[in-house]
Amino acid sequence: MKIWRLTDTLRLKLQKPWGILLRGSYNETMVKLREIIKQEKPCKIICVGDKVSESMLSQGFNIQLFIVDGKIMRRSTVLRDFPVDEILYVRNPAGEITEEAFDVVMRAAGRNCRIKIVVDGEEDLLAMPAVLGAPEESFIIYGQPREGIVVVRVTAEMRRLVRQLLNEMEIVDSKN
Repeated sequence: MKIWRLTDTLRLKLQKPWGILLRGSYNETMVKLREIIKQEKPCKIICVGDKVSESMLSQGFNIQLFIVDGKIMRRSTVLRDFPVDEILYVRNPAGEITEEAFDVVMRAAGRNCRIKIVVDGEEDLLAMPAVLGAPEESFIIYGQPREGIVVVRVTAEMRRLVRQLLNEMEIVDSKN
């Protein structure tokens, strides 16, 4: 099984937001997000992370895919019961993307039902296969620690960037 592993150089690159960073308090970011969604009308909304998923769900946003790991800022939290049609489980260690997680997220991002993916490990990097699997003009939304939330619009250019980032990762072959 193939594993993409984050390098130190790439770790620094990925600390910068990939899309629009909405700064501010919880209420301020939710108001800004609602306005962007109203204007741009994304065909699909995908949330990566427990806090952003819970926040958006509590505000009534129509989310089609949740990718969560039961942690907020690396501290365990109780996984909320999201209203979904299907729950999928994957293993994905911190700083890596397993081939299994990559495939499950890509397929789920392209499906037309509400799905929650529960990650044993860490979900942060799974925004990458979500970008590759989601329809164009979808939004991938993730939290930017201590700053706000990031809105990534799926475009051909964003997919090109994600493929480039994946090519910069160390590829490890696992026998598991």
